[in-house]
Amino acid sequence: MSSPPLAPPGWSRWLVPPAALSVHLSIGQAYAWSVFKPPLESALHLDGTESALPFQLAIVMLGLSAAFGGTLVERNGPRWAMTVALVCFSSGFLISALGAETKQYWLIVLGYGFVGGIGLGIGYISPVSTLIKWFPDRPGMATGIAIMGFGGGALIASPWSAQMLSSFGSDNNGIALAFLVHGLSYAVFMALGVLLVRVPGADTPVAGASGSGDAGGVRVSARSAVRTPQFWLLWVVLCTNVTAGIGILEKAAPMITDFFADSSTPVSASAAAGFVALLSAANMAGRIGWSSASDRIGRKNIYRVYLGVGALMYLLIALFGDSAKPLFVLCALVVLSFYGGGFATVPAYLKDLFGTYQVGAIHGRLLTAWSTAGVLGPLIVNWIADRQKEAGKHGASLYTLSFGIMIGLLVIGFVANELVRPVHVRHHHVPAPREAADDQRQQPA
Repeated sequence: MSSPPLAPPGWSRWLVPPAALSVHLSIGQAYAWSVFKPPLESALHLDGTESALPFQLAIVMLGLSAAFGGTLVERNGPRWAMTVALVCFSSGFLISALGAETKQYWLIVLGYGFVGGIGLGIGYISPVSTLIKWFPDRPGMATGIAIMGFGGGALIASPWSAQMLSSFGSDNNGIALAFLVHGLSYAVFMALGVLLVRVPGADTPVAGASGSGDAGGVRVSARSAVRTPQFWLLWVVLCTNVTAGIGILEKAAPMITDFFADSSTPVSASAAAGFVALLSAANMAGRIGWSSASDRIGRKNIYRVYLGVGALMYLLIALFGDSAKPLFVLCALVVLSFYGGGFATVPAYLKDLFGTYQVGAIHGRLLTAWSTAGVLGPLIVNWIADRQKEAGKHGASLYTLSFGIMIGLLVIGFVANELVRPVHVRHHHVPAPREAADDQRQQPA
């Protein structure tokens, strides 16, 4: 299990993206968490901030496990990583089911947030390095295909979860049963990726591969990468883009309900769940569409679009979002497409700056930005909404201040992206002896 499975002669590289998709579509269920928020708040007497805690902790653990486990993923290969992800993610649901059944909310936080979050992190980075090795000619497209699955997971999980809650009931017993079904089903689906994934062997021909696989001879280790300003500028870029997107996504269902609660056509629970699914579709489409576009127009240019136009979309929602549902929905969809595109493009951005050597480990360390954003985004939106509600406000006014903060964060990210420059030549070597030994270990026999 710890040895990377080598591709046999004649193996098609197009079989690797489906393996990655089976994992990412499963762990992408995290984006459907908002469907469970209202039932949990009702069944366990929680407020919006408390019901967001499992999701927030899951995103924190995603970043931390990706950062600390990135080097292990590089050493042990994608099959090992996918297996670890399967066990942790499915176990997280089973622990959460026990917590819901016994009305012990801390078990849901522990299961979904802590244990499941580890599965999210290891599963998320498990195919990235492998995909870049198979598709050196189109790294943005390749990572976009896989990471598209993470964005699209809620497209399946949102209506599926809503239907189960409708059938099983939205009390604690119904929630527990829904968690149980999720855990068992995802274990089976993720196993397909474990069985299918392969890495290219030393003599395996790979389309578009050059001698070293690294443009311009750039070959930076993970240890060296974190000492460069480029890494930390990208950290700010990713953190601000994710904070802005996750602020909408985590509270999507109650947010659209609040925005139009006082209108002549309020949003029903089923329509709100449909809105979550639409956001998931935009998230998914952005991951493959925008990341593929980055192969043509460049990573810096595409992030200019994500951050600059994203700030404009937030401004339109803040000023006019409650006046027309189509405008609110359209702007939210654009923001979520940029959110997804940012995730799918960043591995290729890292490859351009640092080369393919240890790109998975570098990517894992960069995902600590996601951990930070996973706390900031929901905290900003939920805490401000709760305080505004206590002050007697309602509707769109619950979110005006938080949207202003999101605009400011996107501007900061835009500036950070402008400051990114090529990595200095002094970082273009692999320090010895430890990284060199890792390099030798990673080479197929």
